[in-house]
Amino acid sequence: MSALAAESLASSASTAAAVLGASFPSGFGSFVHGEVAPGTGRRLTLTAAATGEAFAAYADLGQDGADALLESSRRGAAAWGATDAFARAAVLRDVSRAIAEHGEELALLESATTGKPIRDTRAEAAKVAEMFGYYAGWADKVTGLTIPVPGHWHTYTERVPWGVVVAITPWNAPMFTGGWNAAAPLAAGNAVVVKPSEFTPASTVRLAQIAFEAGLPAGALNVAAGLGSTTGAALTTDRRVGKVSFIGSVPTGRAVAVAAAQAGIPTVLELGGKSANIVFADADLERAADGAVSAIFSGAGQSCVAGSRLLVQRSAYEDFVELVAHRASLLRLGDPLSPDTEIGPIITARQYETVTALIAAGVEGGARRITSAQTPAAVREGALGGGFWVPPTLLAGVSPDNVVESTEVFGPVVGADAFDDAEEAIARANASAFGLAGAVWTENVARAHHVARSVDAGTFWINAYKTIHVAAPFGGFGDSGHGRSSGPGVLDEYTQTKAIWTPTAPAPVPFPSLASEGVR
Repeated sequence: MSALAAESLASSASTAAAVLGASFPSGFGSFVHGEVAPGTGRRLTLTAAATGEAFAAYADLGQDGADALLESSRRGAAAWGATDAFARAAVLRDVSRAIAEHGEELALLESATTGKPIRDTRAEAAKVAEMFGYYAGWADKVTGLTIPVPGHWHTYTERVPWGVVVAITPWNAPMFTGGWNAAAPLAAGNAVVVKPSEFTPASTVRLAQIAFEAGLPAGALNVAAGLGSTTGAALTTDRRVGKVSFIGSVPTGRAVAVAAAQAGIPTVLELGGKSANIVFADADLERAADGAVSAIFSGAGQSCVAGSRLLVQRSAYEDFVELVAHRASLLRLGDPLSPDTEIGPIITARQYETVTALIAAGVEGGARRITSAQTPAAVREGALGGGFWVPPTLLAGVSPDNVVESTEVFGPVVGADAFDDAEEAIARANASAFGLAGAVWTENVARAHHVARSVDAGTFWINAYKTIHVAAPFGGFGDSGHGRSSGPGVLDEYTQTKAIWTPTAPAPVPFPSLASEGVR
């Protein structure tokens, strides 16, 4: 990596191209069996979100490329799965250290090619290193059970890897979700194929390359860069794949799950969210306002756990809305490569159109728009004028029947409304098909735990928001998906249980219940 530094750069197509070229001097493509590999499908364009300019193109991996990649992964799974668990742990620790050493490069690559603020991507690079270090510690602790059964038998279980795991990751956090969905299955002895969004593949490819250079064997971690309709479809319906994990929208997740199920492949789904952030009048309102701003506006709202529904007790509603609006007005939009920038652009043009259309629909449905942040001249009309910019937006008076109340906007947009008591707040929070996350702010301990237990969400915070760690389970209820993608329990997602029976007598007698039927 050449000595490019974020502080000396300004976001533009030429900058993104230079950063991409510094990480991939021999050209960009998928990562297959230890090498950057060109695709066989149509050319796809990468666009700088901050300016709206194209900066690079690459070829969709395609059906033929996916077939070669899966053959590589099949061989990689055989070799990696047969590796001693302690040796796997040591390699994953080396991968963790290598990611940390390349943290600035990965952060710069992520920021330049996606438009995410560099202050965010630096933190995410450190988190990815932490993920591999955490699961390195679990690699040699995947154990089975000894089961006492009737008769003269020694019966025990083993946890065995699925073989090849395909992880489909979204455009909003490609590096973070790539690591999140690769580290645990690798620790369990699987080979992993990451299929990032076609809009943001670069950091995932570089992550896999760094892992290979750190000692991960060829084929253990491949990356398929390309379209979901071609490359993704080829990966998720192939019987060489043992399991599929998916992060993304509900419609696409359902389609992936159906296609995989028809091929007999199980799935883990982490889908959307429409999380309720509940504030009672007795809360520390200053602290809660800080939390509310972070909950929705960090990452420009492009987060599945974003606190996009702000429910405030009526007696504090007007004051609290004013507090949030004031804090939103202080947020700094601008060049993603500036360390001072707090809010970057929407990452794709299509999502920009979706967000702006939903804001308009919310206002038409009766909400009052409060957009407090000042859009810098560089964004309005200057060097960043062609980018996909949406300023932090607060919609007040969002009624239960407003489209913004039920639809995941996936942008820097929060809808606020008032409630009277805890039961109303709980009912309002649960009046959603989603169940990914939520929070409550109150000084009443009993009420805090009552609300936390009562709201249907896989992750819930009390007097906090958006604290996530790889050691804790993460996943959703309802339309937010099934299965969990982190914590120690995720190792059960990426292994299968095998029962092994050994006789401890010369001629053990079958169980009486089976003797007349024959052993199955």
